[in-house]
Amino acid sequence: MVLKQFDLTGKIAWVTGATHGLGMAMARALGEAGATLVINGNSSQEKIEEALKLYQEAGLRVHGFRCDVTNQGQVREAVARIEQEIGPIDILVNNAGIIKRIPLVDMELAEWQQVIDVDLTSPFIVSQAVVKGMIERGGGKIINICSMMSELGRQNVGAYAAAKGGLKMLTKNMATEWAKYNIQVNGIGPGYFATSQTAPLRVPGNAFNEFIINRTPAGKWGDPDELGGATVFLASRASNFVNGQIVYVDGGILATIGKPMGE
Repeated sequence: MVLKQFDLTGKIAWVTGATHGLGMAMARALGEAGATLVINGNSSQEKIEEALKLYQEAGLRVHGFRCDVTNQGQVREAVARIEQEIGPIDILVNNAGIIKRIPLVDMELAEWQQVIDVDLTSPFIVSQAVVKGMIERGGGKIINICSMMSELGRQNVGAYAAAKGGLKMLTKNMATEWAKYNIQVNGIGPGYFATSQTAPLRVPGNAFNEFIINRTPAGKWGDPDELGGATVFLASRASNFVNGQIVYVDGGILATIGKPMGE
């Protein structure tokens, strides 16, 4: 009976920016739990087709298309297309995001605005377009992908931290407004994970690699598959009374001030 609460059979899940990396790992977990997947990207159609092939090789039901999640018109067209061709969106994962590692003193306004648009404004645009159908149907799940930078600052990522901190509070406000419609809005804050993007940093002897391993109580980088459990939980009936929360999947980083020197 308990396991049935996590079953997503018959559900349709749209995961934005799920052509690679952590987005793909979370989408795969939803698909393995039974959901039909919808993915999108704003890159080439070729990259989207490559991603679709990987999902299909894993035996998952998946659809994919190009869509700029910062463009309200494109998003509304995408929602209409999904609902007409595939079905109602039961689960939305706002995963699309970017980061620009630039000191705030050197950051151009256009660079700042791009990060805010993708990481904070797009979850508002996409959620607003999707939630109207969820309200009509009497329920739904929205998962916003936050960050440890929703809680902490770090050198050279000021725009990203500002956006992810804002996304944490947007998540809480979405939950506040939409809970009465049986819609749960929560967030996931990933720690540092071993992906193709972080591969250059995970070279033994690299200072940042050593910093992450020593700063993380688990003593390692996360495996992308380790995000799957939290994703399925927040997308399933098992979390029906969980709302407005951010689940940090970080190996314990936010739980500790860190190790003393020499340990």
